[in-house]
Amino acid sequence: MAINEFRAISMFAKAIELGSIRRAAQAQGVTPQAASQAIAQLEQHLGVRLLHRTTRNLALTEEGQRLLENTQPAIAALDRALAMAREAKDDIAGPLRIVGPKSSFASILMPLLDEFCRTYPDIQPDVQLDDGIGNWVLDRVDVGFRIGASPSEGVIGRQLFPIQMIVCAAPAYLATYGVPATLDDLVTHRCSVFRHPATGQVAPWYLTVDGKLEHRPMSPAFSTNDSELELQAVLSGQAIGQLANFSAAQHIRAGRLVPLLLPHISAHIGLHIYYGSRCAQPRRVRLFLDLAIFRLLDSPHFVLPAKALGAALQGWRQVQRLGK
Repeated sequence: MAINEFRAISMFAKAIELGSIRRAAQAQGVTPQAASQAIAQLEQHLGVRLLHRTTRNLALTEEGQRLLENTQPAIAALDRALAMAREAKDDIAGPLRIVGPKSSFASILMPLLDEFCRTYPDIQPDVQLDDGIGNWVLDRVDVGFRIGASPSEGVIGRQLFPIQMIVCAAPAYLATYGVPATLDDLVTHRCSVFRHPATGQVAPWYLTVDGKLEHRPMSPAFSTNDSELELQAVLSGQAIGQLANFSAAQHIRAGRLVPLLLPHISAHIGLHIYYGSRCAQPRRVRLFLDLAIFRLLDSPHFVLPAKALGAALQGWRQVQRLGK
């Protein structure tokens, strides 16, 4: 019968330490019968007797004494390593490996990291932003952020907030080119499009039409594979664009961008946070997860309710009327 040599040797050493197979079994969380059987199987496996047993006492044989002396350093080293691993689970200091999308995500992540590192200055963030999807297990990722579905099996995901795709333009653009009243009016406007950095493909605009999601290819007057540059192009009045809420929200609130075609805003995807089992995570990872969820879950800083969008559009129209 095959035996677990390490488990049997550990039981043997614990029995000598505590002076009883019964107490050794209790310390190792097994029955006395299982402990006695493990030691007997070890003796059979080695072909030597290790213990003299009586109903009240244990005594080492010569061979048992040599085995104990030769294995004790290794057992002690392993016990120290296991203790250090248990302590590390509750240690705040150490690396925190994070992955996320490259497009416009730094402005979401950096405030979290700044707050977290100010609270726990011994944290060592290791951040990889990439619009591609890697292997989280092989890359030893602690926390991941992605727009859309889970990148791999075996991870837990939670949506933090919906991604609203909002058609918007700068007041300067609208003063020059006018306001599109319908989707069909967009054919006469200078539209921006986003070209995916990994594939080079141009993303369509994602629009809600009659309650359904529609992918509408646009004829671009401005195209780029950098979402920050697209934002700046729209802010400067070069084009009308469809921007994600996490990029556009602060500018809409400040009046630098005007939301348009409000019935056609889509929110078919969301920003998700991904992680492994919380019960096996180091404390620093659990604390960062708690902070990220607390700060970002349905955050009003990024999510614009219909009332706020409507107020922003009406505010711009009022300014236009007063200007005239």
